[in-house]
Amino acid sequence: MHSQVTPHHAEPVVLAGRFGPVSALRAAGPGPIALLVPGYTGSKEDFAPLLDPIAAAGYEVLAIDLPGQLGSAGPEDERGYLPGPLGGFLAELVGKLAADGRPVLLTGHSYGGVVARHAVLAGAPVAGLTLVSSGPSALPEGPRRFLLDAGEPLLRDKGVAEVQKLLDQLNSATPRWRAMSPEQRAFLRERFLRNRAEALLGMGRGLRDEPDLVDETARALGGVPSLVVFGDADDAWPPATQELMGQRLGARVVTIPGAAHSPALEKRDDLLDVLLSTWQEWLGRPPG
Repeated sequence: MHSQVTPHHAEPVVLAGRFGPVSALRAAGPGPIALLVPGYTGSKEDFAPLLDPIAAAGYEVLAIDLPGQLGSAGPEDERGYLPGPLGGFLAELVGKLAADGRPVLLTGHSYGGVVARHAVLAGAPVAGLTLVSSGPSALPEGPRRFLLDAGEPLLRDKGVAEVQKLLDQLNSATPRWRAMSPEQRAFLRERFLRNRAEALLGMGRGLRDEPDLVDETARALGGVPSLVVFGDADDAWPPATQELMGQRLGARVVTIPGAAHSPALEKRDDLLDVLLSTWQEWLGRPPG
């Protein structure tokens, strides 16, 4: 079973960003750059199972914490965590990475996919866009939206630690949580506590209010290839919604059987097959 504490050989690095230091994991290499962006309450460790295999395929892999997450600095104003400002931050980072002429393949998971689309709208010079378990607009009604709505007043009034106490109560009753290793449970608790409250509030607002900008994104891509990939049991944006988004983008659309909202953890090998075969096709040659 893969998790955020899956061992890997990527090294921690600190990058410069518009909001301050950006925490990242890097597996250096001479080939194209695979830039991996996590979702709401996530972090670079969500990609831990992918880092070594992608690097072994000839890519340089860079997984980041978004501003306000875990090890990355962020603004004090929660509006700075909406998809637009975060997309501008990400576009600047892509521009820096692309400055040496290497292609940058931008991959966003969940809210990270929403931010990645805004990076494209902000002019990020990407060679390809991959959206994993992400959607075209606001998070629809469902269990994840319910938790987001229910937790927001508590987060605003009492802070991150009180929300974690609520999560502890909810998680203790779930078979999925009980099946995790003690190391994974400890990591997830510590990670959530290190989120800035402003980041959780701003990203939560972004998830509730995001308009449909798929057609604008398709125009901004201007022929740059894209991939939309998701699990057939995703409980965030419905698979049919993601499939339609991919069609509107002109993207390759792939469903991963047996995966839910986190294919990198749930069906790593299947996700890797999709990513690596698609990226190689885009590049027209093996990386490296």
